[in-house]
Amino acid sequence: MHDGGPSWYPAGMTTRHPTRRTALLLAATAAATTAGRPIPGRASAEPQATLVYVREVGCPWCREWDARIGPIYPKTQEGRRAPIREVEKRDVPASGLTLVRPVRYTPTFVLVVGNAELGRIEGYPGEEFFWARLTKLLELLPGE
Repeated sequence: MHDGGPSWYPAGMTTRHPTRRTALLLAATAAATTAGRPIPGRASAEPQATLVYVREVGCPWCREWDARIGPIYPKTQEGRRAPIREVEKRDVPASGLTLVRPVRYTPTFVLVVGNAELGRIEGYPGEEFFWARLTKLLELLPGE
């Protein structure tokens, strides 16, 4: 059983310092391969889960997420399970997404399968909050 942190967090490690965790992830994924990523041109029988990142120009919390999480997210197990799709807040109505309610805050992270919302994370007050909430959100997806 995992201790509640992101799936890439080393088992047994008790420190949760964000800078150290980010450094560990970057070192561990430096030689990452494309394993687990969809093969171009091959259709999947199941609709793809996607984490839609709704952002807005000038949003300070979006900039913070972009700096701390954005570069490492695609390299994580979570990022492979639900690849990120960025959408500007003003473009949400034209995005084809079927949302439970309108997006009011940025950043908002909406987990979708196909284009239908399963759940969301509103706001970004830090790495710990994001990874903990994302772990809970991904539990809504069917097992692999």
